[in-house]
Amino acid sequence: MKRLKICVYAISKNEEKFVDRWVSSMSEADEIYVLDTGSADNTVKKLKEKGVNVSQKIVSPWRFDVARNESLKLLPKDTDICICTDLDEVLVPGWRKLIEDNYQEGVTRIRYTYNWSLDENNKPIVSFYQEKIHTLDGYKWTHPVHEILSYDKEEKWLTIPQLTINHYPDQTKSRSSYLPLLELSVKEDPDDDRNMHYLGREYMYYNRNNEAIDTLIRHLSLPKATWKDERSASMRFIARCYQRLNRFEEARMWLDKAINEAPHLRDPLIEKAIMEYIQKNYDEVEKLTLKALEIPINEKTYINEVFTFDHTAYDLLSLVYYEKNDKEKALYYINKALEISPNESRLQANLKYIEEMN
Repeated sequence: MKRLKICVYAISKNEEKFVDRWVSSMSEADEIYVLDTGSADNTVKKLKEKGVNVSQKIVSPWRFDVARNESLKLLPKDTDICICTDLDEVLVPGWRKLIEDNYQEGVTRIRYTYNWSLDENNKPIVSFYQEKIHTLDGYKWTHPVHEILSYDKEEKWLTIPQLTINHYPDQTKSRSSYLPLLELSVKEDPDDDRNMHYLGREYMYYNRNNEAIDTLIRHLSLPKATWKDERSASMRFIARCYQRLNRFEEARMWLDKAINEAPHLRDPLIEKAIMEYIQKNYDEVEKLTLKALEIPINEKTYINEVFTFDHTAYDLLSLVYYEKNDKEKALYYINKALEISPNESRLQANLKYIEEMN
């Protein structure tokens, strides 16, 4: 098999602080291309000094799909593998060999592990499969935000779990453009279930609870909305909004729906357990949390919540058994929680309280 020509492409704007790290992690590529969309800092200068092929273009009105398609056009026609990343992402070294060793003739798209957030020790907190590595011909980006790759033929997928991108986001960057772009995306394609879900979630983030509820119910009504995990997430988000509105019976109803929709997931069970703990329904918390712990860790999808696989389940059980005056079980579960999060000061304090129980 001939040597693959692998090119990286990205868009940038005011990201000079990420340039050195990003270029270093992409250096196993044959060529690197960046479309800068209007940096006012030294992003362009630094990229060029590092040997990156940089073009500049203002995209107005702003859309992520348009910008990504413009950056994709920069790649040479003989590119075999295209890797789309952002400058706040890092490819773990050795990635090229993983692609070359696993590549099969006819593959059009590659899934890989995407660590969306990591702790201070670089341990993944939220991790799922991502799929922004692809062949050149036939692919284009669609949707103004939460853009996805569309393909005009039948795709052939390859999953390489060891191939990893770590995400180190700039927490100072605003996501204020997301909401109007999501509203535009849903207006352009009201039957698209994915962005209807994202729009409802965005309303939830902004505490626009009634709009979130209405939009997420619309998501659930769409014929294309068949993915159980995402449907369950919409139901959980509806429940969150009802909790904020102090309508706990409706929240409970929607969490029950979420559990029934995706019984293979821990997320709705833990989410309901958290609500029941706030309501001091300790028997229900115990039942839900123990049931959640019977479920293996969820599959790698963006739906997974941090509280699904961190210390939360064990923490809840330790609190429940403390309330029930069962020192032995409370100690057991607080120590299980501390095994996962040994530096969590609240858990450390709780351990002392439990140890001092009569």
